[in-house]
Amino acid sequence: MRCPFCGKDNTRVIDSRPAEDGSAIRRRRECDACRKRFTTYEKVEMIPLIVIKKDNNRETYDRSKIEGGVIRACHKRPISADQIRTMIDEVEAAIFKKEEREISSGEIGELVMEKLKDLDSVAYVRFASVYREFKDVNTFMDELKKMLG
Repeated sequence: MRCPFCGKDNTRVIDSRPAEDGSAIRRRRECDACRKRFTTYEKVEMIPLIVIKKDNNRETYDRSKIEGGVIRACHKRPISADQIRTMIDEVEAAIFKKEEREISSGEIGELVMEKLKDLDSVAYVRFASVYREFKDVNTFMDELKKMLG
């Protein structure tokens, strides 16, 4: 790290500690040349994820959109806020594990349905009915049969 005072690149870390709720590391450094001290912050750089919508429009990934759909699907179900948060964390981890810069909304929807199926069958069917745009009762029944069979 280059010293901001004298420009020399021989500095050393004299203290490190978590900063910003653990999302960054605060480092206190000292320049070996001029002996001045300064602070740096180290943070993971995230590449923005782009979601490709059904109509081929692209938008930046937004966790709150997944949260909204899952919360609506889980309305009046015996599912805690912690369970919902954990499930969304798992979906998000699977998304970012792919290390792709773009992902289709369809892939995200399938990941959510996979997790909801394990969490609560009613919430799963509610989410699937909106996500898969069930047109009539027969489509709805087909999904229920797949789930039960």
